Amino acid sequence: MPETEPAVETIPPLTSLTEEEAMLRDTVRQFAQQEIAPRTREMDEAQKLDPGILRQLFELGLMAIEAPLDLGGAGASFFSAVLAVEEISRVDPAVAVIVDVQNTLAVNALLRWGNAEQQRRWIPRMAEKTVCAYALSEAGSGSDAFSLTTQARADGDGFVLNGRKLWISNAMEADLFLVFATVNPEAGYRGITAFLVERGAAGFAVGHKEDKMGIRASSTCELLFDDCRVPAENVVGEVGKGYKIAIETLNEGRIGIAAQMLGLAEGAWSLAVKYSKERKQFGKAIAEFQAVQFTLAEMATQIEAARLLVYNAARMKCADVPFVKEAAIAKLFTSRVAEEVASKAVEIYGGYGFVRDYPMEKFYRDAKIGSIYEGTSNMQLATIGKLILQ
Repeated sequence: MPETEPAVETIPPLTSLTEEEAMLRDTVRQFAQQEIAPRTREMDEAQKLDPGILRQLFELGLMAIEAPLDLGGAGASFFSAVLAVEEISRVDPAVAVIVDVQNTLAVNALLRWGNAEQQRRWIPRMAEKTVCAYALSEAGSGSDAFSLTTQARADGDGFVLNGRKLWISNAMEADLFLVFATVNPEAGYRGITAFLVERGAAGFAVGHKEDKMGIRASSTCELLFDDCRVPAENVVGEVGKGYKIAIETLNEGRIGIAAQMLGLAEGAWSLAVKYSKERKQFGKAIAEFQAVQFTLAEMATQIEAARLLVYNAARMKCADVPFVKEAAIAKLFTSRVAEEVASKAVEIYGGYGFVRDYPMEKFYRDAKIGSIYEGTSNMQLATIGKLILQ
């Protein structure tokens, strides 16, 4: 084995947590139960993240978990970010979106490809109060992510952006946007470049906010660029190398989405177990019926398998060993588990599972997005298939 290749033994046991990881998990779990849970239904109906919740996410150090201490971050690991997303998703997957995108996509991209000045300028703000949205998707470039039409024209000491982005998470809350545009459409993916665009920049606007089926407290908007001038110092990485930033951040981001779906399934299952002990039919709790026990057991088995896949992919990423296939497997599997577990939980709740007074219908609605964003299930299958045949 080459000396530069880390040994597999560097990956800790999947289900064990360090003392620091366990403390973070417990802190986030308590915060989610005490602060997020009472506001979940109101935020879902209002389709808006409570500003107080967002402020607390920053105060708890959850918006720049991997960033080093000298840049204002928590100085923790990617695995810690995954744990935070999982725990918040047990209560409200919509709130987890803003933590996930901020950490696994935005902060990650700046730590890996931003220059020293960009890191000094932006990461302390992202740790303290600034949400950064990740703007790649367009109306005609979803799974075909690099068929971008948003263009960046070199002009003097900067660039001028024109085009439209769609499906951009956290756009209403963001004050900073990592935008992918092409400087040369004829060059295909080799023309794509990443830019930092600030809210309030001339020629830039946040447009229509989508009315979604699930994760409704998480804003999803279009972005409009009309001769939007961006200074050259806001180019992240190299001109024409934005595709590499997009690919590699999304590979890591998929582990975050898998953690979101894992947490959703855990939350739905734990409530279903509790309710099965309370709901009585034919003179006894439905938990005493073997059919219900078998259903809960199947759900628990799927969740445990999903947890191992997510933790394995996260540990591999932290150990700096190839993880792209494992990330795709984790996202594919957990998105399926989340849908199935949420569906079975609705059935255990019976009629109450179908009404908004109880949390199950929200978990069910929230689960569907897992098979769509940051790479559809078909795209994950394509990735897995390609890699296993290499």
